[in-house]
Order: sequence, then structure tokens, then C-alpha cells
Amino acid sequence: MTLTQLRYLVAIADSGLNITLAAERVHATQPGLSKQLKQLEDELGFQLFLRKGRSLDAITVPGAEVIARARKLLLEAGNIRALAANLRGEAQGELSISTTHTQARYVLPPAIAPLRQRYPEVSVHIVPTGDGEAVAELGRGADVALVSSSGQPPSGGVALPLYSWRRVVVVPAAHPLARLRRAPTLAELAREPIVSYESSLRPESSLRTAFAQAGHDPRIAFTARDADLIKTYVRAGLGIGVLAEMAMQDGGDEDLVVLPADEHFAQCMAWGVLPRERVPRDYTLTLLTLLAPQLDARDLRRAMEGTFEGHWPPAPTWQQRLPADA
Repeated sequence: MTLTQLRYLVAIADSGLNITLAAERVHATQPGLSKQLKQLEDELGFQLFLRKGRSLDAITVPGAEVIARARKLLLEAGNIRALAANLRGEAQGELSISTTHTQARYVLPPAIAPLRQRYPEVSVHIVPTGDGEAVAELGRGADVALVSSSGQPPSGGVALPLYSWRRVVVVPAAHPLARLRRAPTLAELAREPIVSYESSLRPESSLRTAFAQAGHDPRIAFTARDADLIKTYVRAGLGIGVLAEMAMQDGGDEDLVVLPADEHFAQCMAWGVLPRERVPRDYTLTLLTLLAPQLDARDLRRAMEGTFEGHWPPAPTWQQRLPADA
């Protein structure tokens, strides 16, 4: 039995029993993966999968137990490799970040640039998701998830507060609301078709909660994960935009008018979430301190080891993070 065989086994399970897809994920040939699977089953003396013709049909009961234990072994093997690489000061590897379009487009670039300067041999991979899916990607190999919430810290890992942010209302220059010199009220917003993030469709979303608490029902006309797409549909006249303030800080949106959102919209917190049982590479912690300079890499490591007993420093607002001339 080898770690390679166990890695192939888990890849098959995570690929929906699709041998071709599993082979692609582990950079192996399909015949080579199948051969390793047969050798493992021959050594164990029982089948890990039920077969239908030449395809895998289901995981057997003992197969499920082997896969669960294989995951633990592979996790610890990865931790040993990460620990050794950190101790050697190794500056090579891959960094997988699961996050939303807004974080990837407007927040990550200023942090990725100095990270690449410090670790030029580290390749960075962005896994695009919605807020509700980013943490789940940690279980599929992502090194860190960047998500936002308006309530409790996200579960599923070690959550680190990065910065807080608020929503803004975005309208075309010719829209009647553009003449306001104040934040539109929820009553005024409720009369307009709204273009916002797809999370707004969830009944428990903070946007819907704000309207419900004020006795209004928002008219969600269009949703998307992509903040740039939201702005495109605002320009097309499909409705007014309600989106994160970060999405309006990059220039190129002079044709749109940005209004503060009603104070009833809850302030949101951006979080970095690390997988609890995994040893992070040094460059992963460096990314988090670049995103949130108030965090100390030593405290991050203690948190991952379960020995951090202090409190995280107050997270700055998005506006406080901006350069003075922004």
C-alpha cells in the first residue's frame, strides 16, 4: 500500500467515481490509475467499489471506511510535508484560494502582488465560488477561503477577521435617486427593482432581513456573483444596484452614482478561513497578513496549533484600508 494509491482512491471518490476525471485531477493516466486501484484491492483482499460493466457504480461499505482513513493519512502526510517545507524555508509551492468575485477582483490583487515578489516560485490559483460555498472548498484542497458575513464568524475552520465593509447603492446618473444628497431609505429602495448578489435570494440573507425588519419586501430583479456584471445590468436599466463598497473603488465607473446604503443594512465582516487540521505553508499566512496587517503571523500559527488564547485585533473598515489619496 502506498500514499499514491491512497491519493488515487480518494480522488476517485471525490470525482463521483469517474475514473477519467480522477486521473486528470491527480495528473495520472486512466490506465495507470486503474492499475493502482486493482493492486490496492488485491492487497486488501476485498473490493472498494461495486462495478457495473467497466464503470464504478458505488462505494462498498468497507471501501467507505478505507477512504475515510485514507483521507486522514493523506492529511497528515501533507502536514508533514508542509511542516518540513516551512522549517527548510522553502519558497516553492501552490496556493489555492477559494473566494468570491468581489474579493478576487477588488481585494486580492494588491496583496497578491507583494506576495509574488516575496515568493516568486509560488503559483496562486483562485477558485471562484459564492460566499456559501467558499469554506466547503477547504475540504476539497483549497488552502484558504475568503468570505464575508454579517453575523457570526463562518464555521468550518479557523476564522480570522480581516476588515469590515458596508453596502452601497449604485444608480445610473439619470436615475431619480441620483439626485438625492443622502442615503435612500429602505422604503424608497423597496419601490425599485434591485440588482444584487445571488445570496440576496436566500430568505436569511442580511439584505432581505433588513427589508423584512422594516416591513418591506424587496423587488429582486436580477442577481449575479459577479459585481461587474451587476454594474452592467444597472447600466442597462434593469434596476438599482446594491453591492459591496469595494466594488466601486477601482475607477472606471464615473457614469454611475454611488450612494450610501441605508443604515439598516448590517455591516459585513470579511474573513480569512483556514482549514483547522492542516498545517499552513508560510506563504499562506503571509497572504493573510498582507490582507490584514493588524494580524500577526505568529498568532495565526498559534491559532492553528490551538494555543492562541488572546483576542484578534479590531479589524479596520474598508475605508480605513484605503490609501490616503484614494
